[in-house]
Amino acid sequence: MKKLIISLSLLAAFSCKTNPFTGKSTLNFMPNSTVFPMAFSQYSTFLNSNKVISSTNDAAMVKRVGQRIAKAAEVWLDANGYKGYLKDYQWEYNLVDSPEVNAWCMPGGKIVVYTGILPVTKTEAGLAVVMGHEVAHALADHGAQRMSAATLQQIGAAAGSVALQVTNKSQYNELFSLAYGLGTNVGVMLPFSRSNETEADAIGIQIMAIAGYDPAEAPELWKRMSALKGGKESNPLLSTHPSDASRIKNLTQLVPKARAEAAKFGVTSFK
Repeated sequence: MKKLIISLSLLAAFSCKTNPFTGKSTLNFMPNSTVFPMAFSQYSTFLNSNKVISSTNDAAMVKRVGQRIAKAAEVWLDANGYKGYLKDYQWEYNLVDSPEVNAWCMPGGKIVVYTGILPVTKTEAGLAVVMGHEVAHALADHGAQRMSAATLQQIGAAAGSVALQVTNKSQYNELFSLAYGLGTNVGVMLPFSRSNETEADAIGIQIMAIAGYDPAEAPELWKRMSALKGGKESNPLLSTHPSDASRIKNLTQLVPKARAEAAKFGVTSFK
């Protein structure tokens, strides 16, 4: 058990990667060479089993916004000492026919926007809010971070089970599994997810501004999202995302900073 605990501690300590946008070290022992091929394969499978919309104005808009967001990210990274950071990314932007109000970006830059979210985004700038946020998840390696955290969670569960067996207390294994699962999810995994979402908001609003889209549209989009849900919120402790109210407040405060960052790249007027 001591060896296992030491091994886990060393794994956590030496498996950190710096987030270029925040300068913070984050837990990540999943290299791009492992994560990206998995993501690309899953993306292809998804596209093959869903209806991809092409040759429409909306589909063209998705690609246009995606390209501008990706270019803005590259410009920022190059200017801040991270040239080549995106070398393994294979950007792709697809509009998929679905009533779901959602969009996502897989590690490595594979993006899907569902048609169901377009009535909420309304404009190209609104779409840029969504795509900037999703791209930010990929840029900050949030997928790999979640995989790393989940792996440690599983290892911890196994270690606890072994410890109970070694100490002849295996009768408590079911109780431990329940308590451990609830404790790590509510106390670690869910707050971790909410933190990732808040970070993606901050990165995304900055990138969309550099891409030439008005960052003031970000809080407006979330006002529309909140209205769509009738203002109803899930229990904040059990949610994977921050509340709409906190996101609106946070994004409103970030608008001036995003505009100032865009100005560094000569962008002073916005779409």
